[in-house]
Amino acid sequence: MNEKTSSLRCDSLEQLALELRHFAAERHWEAYHTPKNLATALMVEAAELLEHFQWLTPEQSQTLPPEVQTEVAHEVADVLIYLTRLADRLGIDMLAAVREKMTLNARKYPAVADRSA
Repeated sequence: MNEKTSSLRCDSLEQLALELRHFAAERHWEAYHTPKNLATALMVEAAELLEHFQWLTPEQSQTLPPEVQTEVAHEVADVLIYLTRLADRLGIDMLAAVREKMTLNARKYPAVADRSA
């Protein structure tokens, strides 16, 4: 990635991971992108995301003003960036991990039959 980053087009998590890896390498950040540091940064960004909702009612949280929606989108992006970097550094295929976890969740939390009939 370079100054053309604003036109970044990733069609998969794998492409995103490659772009982020290249971005970090261009800046010589690899030494700082340890799993511990990335997990810490991920939590900081998740807290910054949460901060936008901290004192809102459930209704208010569903109808954010446009400027807040933009700020939330930026925090969501930061969370995804750090999560993707963490998974990449640990060699985790995020989609495979999600498929496995959803299979486990389906066993642990079976669907509830519709009782309205």
